[in-house]
Amino acid sequence: MTDTRHTDQATPATLRFERLLDAPVDRVWQFLVDPELRARWFMAGPTDARVGGCIGLTMDHDRLSDREVPTPEPYRPYIGHSWSERITRCEPPNVLAFTWENGDAGEVTFELTDAGNDRTRLVLTHTGLRGPGDALNFGGGWHSHLAVLERRIRGEGVEDFWALHAQAEARIAEMLQRS
Repeated sequence: MTDTRHTDQATPATLRFERLLDAPVDRVWQFLVDPELRARWFMAGPTDARVGGCIGLTMDHDRLSDREVPTPEPYRPYIGHSWSERITRCEPPNVLAFTWENGDAGEVTFELTDAGNDRTRLVLTHTGLRGPGDALNFGGGWHSHLAVLERRIRGEGVEDFWALHAQAEARIAEMLQRS
């Protein structure tokens, strides 16, 4: 059976994730721009939602699981790390794009379209990656964060973010081997 709710593509230069979410576009948009909602699936931080504005990001992934789960050693140094990225496109409630590592690691674009029946098709594209290492790192991250977003939108819990992350990295590694 084909999973029509998820479509993933990964190459060393570009990642593309498509999700069918159980909420209207305006609700999903709020999960992108509202710092408190964004903190529940990705990273918190202030949002100046306009071209040239900034989106703040604070890595607090311990907050993504509903129970206490230890952060894997490689990610511990990043807990609490905050920075901001420049917004390059902002077309509420359909498009939000911003740089990553000030553009050194590309650009992330979220596109939201009405899929009918109070559902939204979300397409996340991360372009300008610097090779397989970036694709694996960012791919595992985006895949797991989108899994959390899906659950949060449905009002479901997230038992263990880091288990989702490990599964996502394995999936992206497999995809990259085929690309």
